[in-house]
Amino acid sequence: MLDLTAADRTALLRLARGALAASLAGTEPPALPEGDAVRQLCGAFVTLAADGALRGCVGHMRADRPLAHVVREMAVAAGRDDARFPPVAPSELGALRIEISVLSEPTVLAPAVPERIVIGRDGLLVRRGGASGLLLPQVAREHHWGPDAFLAAVCRKAGLARDAWREPETQVLTFQAHVFGETGEA
Repeated sequence: MLDLTAADRTALLRLARGALAASLAGTEPPALPEGDAVRQLCGAFVTLAADGALRGCVGHMRADRPLAHVVREMAVAAGRDDARFPPVAPSELGALRIEISVLSEPTVLAPAVPERIVIGRDGLLVRRGGASGLLLPQVAREHHWGPDAFLAAVCRKAGLARDAWREPETQVLTFQAHVFGETGEA
């Protein structure tokens, strides 16, 4: 996992909020922060919440772009491109809580057995044909799911049967995330 200092985390959260604010105002996005850690190639998700409820969550899994670029892009995408929600309105910005999940590289879980999943540590990614679904590590903890329920939920998110993870054609991967938000570590 990428080692982020408190200053790195603060800079990334400011970047995410500034990028979303600039997008809503139609102005130029903020400059990228300085620092070696935020230049590392990393995947990340940006989650927006309002009054404790999800308001948008979009991410980029591949470690093919600098973390700061990914955070800036995903903050804007979470506010306007999450198909589950209408785009964020400028009047909502002040009430939003931003959380960033910096991702490790996913690894294949073979064999795919629930006993190998650690709730709160592992996120899940399933792939089968053109279908895929991803749930961040904190989702299982927030919903009080055990490993079986977590596997079923990520399969449903991919549009697959809840027990599709048991089938050899379905690839199950785990990953970890360094999660932090505007009100502290998650």
